[in-house]
Parts: sequence; structure tokens; C-alpha cells
Amino acid sequence: MENNLLSEKLSWNGLGADHAKIDAVRYSRDTLEMLPVEAPEMLPEPDGNSVLWVRVRGFKDAAVTESLCNRFGISFLTAQDILNVHHSSKVEMHDEYLFIVASVFRNHWNSHDECPAVRKERIRLVVSGNYVISFSDREESSFFDGVVEALRGNVLKIRQRSSYYLASVMLNEIVYDYISEAVSVADLLEEMEDSLISMNPGRDIGSRIQCLRKRYLALKHAAAPLKEQFPVLLRPQMGLVSKADRPFYADVHDHLLNAMQEIDECRETMSSLMDLYISNNGLKMNDIMKKLTLLSTIFIPMTFLAGVWGMNFKFMPVTEWKYGYLFAWVSFAVSGVACYFIFRSKRWR
Repeated sequence: MENNLLSEKLSWNGLGADHAKIDAVRYSRDTLEMLPVEAPEMLPEPDGNSVLWVRVRGFKDAAVTESLCNRFGISFLTAQDILNVHHSSKVEMHDEYLFIVASVFRNHWNSHDECPAVRKERIRLVVSGNYVISFSDREESSFFDGVVEALRGNVLKIRQRSSYYLASVMLNEIVYDYISEAVSVADLLEEMEDSLISMNPGRDIGSRIQCLRKRYLALKHAAAPLKEQFPVLLRPQMGLVSKADRPFYADVHDHLLNAMQEIDECRETMSSLMDLYISNNGLKMNDIMKKLTLLSTIFIPMTFLAGVWGMNFKFMPVTEWKYGYLFAWVSFAVSGVACYFIFRSKRWR
């Protein structure tokens, strides 16, 4: 990864990104306008009587992001963070706007999947007094479609509230995605735990545990930084979030704490699951060694008798007896059966 402070040019550092698609939603108490936009220059000017939500999907053309940032007075460093796909989640307060970096999960694992790769969608939010800009790295992203429908239906009088309230609704969508992913992982861990307890886990249980571990780590890396940094938005002295909107951010924080609790429970379950998996493997190995030992023990007296009668002494009882061979086999059988019933009576089988 290159030092981004050594370049004055903005660039997208991801792979397979789509071209930018821009939509705008402008609303007030009594109006709602859906505005498809072909270029950033065509965006309407934000005003004090309405809220403008600019929805950008796709990042392949960094010039679009640069143009938007210049249009709305967003700093160069923030623009770099928007285009950096490797940036961890964060909450950042500026003088004129709030900047949030987050990731959501595009596919939730269920019990029918083998081991799907973790597919994340990068989300960036820039929130100011009369506008919200949301960036996502997929042109076909539908993540905030529910928020669009809420605006259309004026759910909970959303159009009468500020841009920061709109951002809190979007943050709630992100946090609920974390909760959904955590619950999905927890359910799968519970299924694996039941399989391990029943001693019939299947051969691929180890790889499935490792796959869930990767999803857990991705979820933790996405949610933990937000949980650590989010309380800064609840401080009255920061000034950006108004007193009227602060309870909604407190509600988002509560949901984020709930998500982290679910994630921590996944960690505890995964730790106990690994211990149970290792213990089961040890028990299986002990059982195999026990059976092999019992089988070897049954043949020890037979080996002893065969060794005695196999010695080349000239004068040895039974060697020239007519029924000596049959007597040897009967001795072998009797010793083996006797050992078997002795082990069985002691419940060693």
C-alpha cells in the first residue's frame, strides 16, 4: 500500500469497482423529489429549507468523488479515506461535517452454504447541516433502499426531521446488518455445537469452524471501531448533533452495543467449540487406540502359545500327538474368547 500523502491525485485502490451512479433525494416537510443525476455539476444546491441526500454508488471514477468533495467543501484527506477500501471503520468529526466509514455484509451465511467468501460493501457517510452524501462501492447496491421507501412514506415523520436524523436512520441500517450477521454466525455455531455433542459432526466440521472464524473476525473488525468511537457523537460539546437528534444517536449506540454483545458471545461460543472439537478428536483417538490395544491383547496369549510350540526341541509333549494341531487351534480360540469375555465383563470394549 502506498503512502497517500505523497500524491496529490485521488485514486480508487480497490479491485473490480463499478462506474459511479449518482441519485439525489431532496425533501422537506411537504415535498419529496427523486433526482437522477448524470454528473456532480447537475446536483441542486443545498438550502436551509430542505435536506439533500446524494447517493453515490460505485467508485471506479475517482474524479466523481473529487468533484463531489470540492462541491460540498469536503477535505482532501476525507476524500482519500472515501476511496481507500482498506480503511477501517471510524467516526470522524470535522468543523462543518461528520464523516463515517463503515462496511456491511453482502452475503449472510446459512446452514446450506459450504463456505462462502466474506463479501463486504464499503459504506461512507458525510453528514452536514442540510445534506447527506452516502458512498457505496457497488453500482447495484440496494442497501439503503429501505431508507428511500421510508422517505417516500414519511415513516415516523422522517421528512420533518434534520439531515442528522436521516444519518441516524442509515447508521441503524448498518448496525442491524451487523446484528443479522452476528445472529447468523451464532446460529451456525449452535448447530455445530449440537453436532459435536452428538459425536457425529461430519468430516468438514474443522473447515466450517475456520470459515466461521473468518466471518467472526471480519464482523468484529467492522463493528468494534464504531463501538469505540461512536460515543463522541453523544457529547454535547461537539456541537454537530443537535439536542433534538442526540436521543436517536443514543439509540443507535444502544443497538451497536447489542451488536457487540452478540459478537462477543460468538467469540465465547467459538472458543468453547474449538475446545470441544479438539476434545472430541482426542476422545476418538483414545477410542481407536483402546480398540487396537484390546485387539492386540487378545492375540498375546495366542502368540505366546505359538512361540512355545514353535521351539525346535526334539522332545516336546504334544508335537507328535495325533490331535496336536487341532489342540493348538482350540487353545488359541479358548484363550482369545476368554480374553474377550474378561474385557467385556470389565466394560473395556
